[in-house]
Amino acid sequence: MSTAASRLETLVTADGHRYELIARIPDDADRALLWLPAMGVPAKHYLPLAERLAARGVAVFLHEWRGIGSSGLRAGGGADWGYRELLDEDIATSARAMRAATAGLAPVIGGHSLGGQLACCHLARQPDGVGALWLVASGAPYWRAFPVPQRYALPPLYRFMAWLSRVRGVLPGRRLGFAGNEAPGVIADWSRSGITGSYRAAGLELDLDAALARVDVPVRAVCLQADWLGPPSSLHFLLSKLGTSVPAVVSLDAAALGVAADHFAWMKRPDAVVEWLTRSD
Repeated sequence: MSTAASRLETLVTADGHRYELIARIPDDADRALLWLPAMGVPAKHYLPLAERLAARGVAVFLHEWRGIGSSGLRAGGGADWGYRELLDEDIATSARAMRAATAGLAPVIGGHSLGGQLACCHLARQPDGVGALWLVASGAPYWRAFPVPQRYALPPLYRFMAWLSRVRGVLPGRRLGFAGNEAPGVIADWSRSGITGSYRAAGLELDLDAALARVDVPVRAVCLQADWLGPPSSLHFLLSKLGTSVPAVVSLDAAALGVAADHFAWMKRPDAVVEWLTRSD
């Protein structure tokens, strides 16, 4: 079994955002993964995933979202940001730090839920920087990509959350039981993709949907059978935006996982997820 060195690096973006990048780097690593969390989830909650991947020879770097966990910023009080800052400042900074620490290793990017979506968008921004994409419990929030009757509740929900975050200066996700306390710009960009089905970021001139269509890397994705937040139809809609012709997708149930097959339980018991992601077929 690999011996993994633990590493915690403080990073500062060009616009002054300070946060910590958690890494588990095995001595026999053959690839390096930048992992993007779900909305509102601190990076440290993915340590079980990082440790099991490291045992299989994957150097893992756990990104921290702006406004969450170790981030030196908090949404509210006039502090705001959106997908542009997450992509061009934060993810780009973490990706550079990973490359510097793992020169010569094959780079992979992946994510959970929103993290998977923004991993795709990062590839659209930097198509030559990563050689593979791993997704877990992810998918586009587009309302038409969800089953009936759930889909009909989504547009008013997206509009309400965008309105609430705008008038309050922050989405009080902790109180609502959804995500964290999120910046209005993030919720505006997220809700727009949920209503229109297209990825756009305020302040970003690139046509993300057109760029996503040019992304052609191997994809391994995990769908969880009891995950109403990321049903198969949502995942396949997201994958349909990519240029990858035959993504490898598996659906895991509670028996395979050893825990409930919902959006979050797998994080504490990620063995089955890790086995699928690291398969060579």
